[in-house]
Amino acid sequence: MSENETIYTADVAALTRGGDVLLIERGWPPYEGAWALPGGHVDAGEAPYKAAARELAEETGVHVAVGDLHQIGVWDQPDRDPRGAYVTFAYMVIVPDGTPAIAGDDARIARWWPLKDLPKNLAFDHADIISAAVTPNC
Repeated sequence: MSENETIYTADVAALTRGGDVLLIERGWPPYEGAWALPGGHVDAGEAPYKAAARELAEETGVHVAVGDLHQIGVWDQPDRDPRGAYVTFAYMVIVPDGTPAIAGDDARIARWWPLKDLPKNLAFDHADIISAAVTPNC
């Protein structure tokens, strides 16, 4: 990555009607060992919503139709990622209660967390993204 290059990512807040959110434990820096939303880099020529669905499936085994994803915002604060200029397109999707999640790709663990009892060590600005995902009219 060059000094002025912007990297684009996509993150997914997968939620259940029962009040859970799907998180992964990161297996690599930055924030190794912290909990995060499933997500990752948007490949060259790939639409962010397609990257979001792909990353969700790769990291958790949860497959969703791209049409079920709802964009909740773009996070582009200059200091949001210690690696440099990272901009993320954030999406939310509702999945059935009891949807199985299995860690894959770069995730150590994938598990459902109650929205009322999230882990303290959320990576990046993912607490803000989760908040936006559960706020009506986002």
